[in-house]
Amino acid sequence: MTHPQVVVAVPARLESARLPGKLLAEIAGKPMLQHVLERCQQARGVAAVLVCTDSEQVRHLAQAWGVSALMTSPHCSSGSERLASVVAELVAAAGGAASDFDETLVINVQGDQPLLDPGVIEAMVAQFELLQRPALLTPVYPLAADKIHDPNVVKVLRARDGRAITFSRSALPHLRGVPPQQWGEHTTYWGHVGLYGYRADVLAGWAALPTSPLEDLEKLEQLRLIDAGIPLLTYEVDQDCLSVDTPEQLEQARALAGA
Repeated sequence: MTHPQVVVAVPARLESARLPGKLLAEIAGKPMLQHVLERCQQARGVAAVLVCTDSEQVRHLAQAWGVSALMTSPHCSSGSERLASVVAELVAAAGGAASDFDETLVINVQGDQPLLDPGVIEAMVAQFELLQRPALLTPVYPLAADKIHDPNVVKVLRARDGRAITFSRSALPHLRGVPPQQWGEHTTYWGHVGLYGYRADVLAGWAALPTSPLEDLEKLEQLRLIDAGIPLLTYEVDQDCLSVDTPEQLEQARALAGA
């Protein structure tokens, strides 16, 4: 089997509901998005890194940083939808042709992860090859006890074979008859790192997926895939990559970047 073609795509919109303009917030002297792109470029085994955005400002900045940008509709409801709208261009950037969709891995990296470890991307590429081109991959990490009941932390309920059963902001599984503060003593709780590895043909079918009530309730785009019966395989990493969604998390990122 030939090695997969890999492209990293960073969906980037400035109109964040919880922290407007966060992608351009300064961290250690650089905009957050620039940190993300630089870390993506450090990952081995990646043919190209691109920004997918509806913002001319972001496009110009990305190009100034040496990163190509694809313009997308401002009406995309999620990062996955944004990438799906330009999937043919992403496959081409990876060096593929129209016949290579099932051989191409499109890695969706959120633009609000300025401390992303490039090794997480490299591990995804390795898993994609090892598991013979699965439809979808995403990393998970063992949750610390103080994060199990934090609604800002997305949890993953996993099957024995590593498939994601569901995602939630609530703690999963619920332990009957055990005080919540002791749940972490009885089983491993898994947090979700917000990266997705799509086989390009699966990403190309995003628009045909039915809307998901669970996705709307939890505000988690991956639940659309779960509802559609598309298997989402997980692989384990040591720790989370901080996602910046609140002013407090932005200050945490600044402190960690300056450490």
